[in-house]
Amino acid sequence: VQLQAFGGGLVQAGGFLRLSCAASGFVFSINKMDWYRQAPGKQRELVATITSSSTTNYADSVKGRFTVSRDNAKKTVSLQMNDLKPEDTAVYYCHRDWGASHYWGQGTVVTVSS
Repeated sequence: VQLQAFGGGLVQAGGFLRLSCAASGFVFSINKMDWYRQAPGKQRELVATITSSSTTNYADSVKGRFTVSRDNAKKTVSLQMNDLKPEDTAVYYCHRDWGASHYWGQGTVVTVSS
């Protein structure tokens, strides 16, 4: 199983970024996929989830600003982040769980300047 996240960067507050995660090594289309983030000195938190049927769920802090989507043909899951705030600064990880197993991408850094 491999999850490769990319698309992070430095952006000013109010700006936008699009993160993507390329998946391989498993049947992507039947898996729920998640995006987590971990800010400096804080615990990792769930940001967004998309099920195999493309039902989505978001943390309250990002609702209305972030949109998670998936492309089963390309085996990618994306996170469109709009109206970014300094508190969105974190390392963002894509994640897949299957039974008791958890798989993480390497993370991509998002820095939002005020």
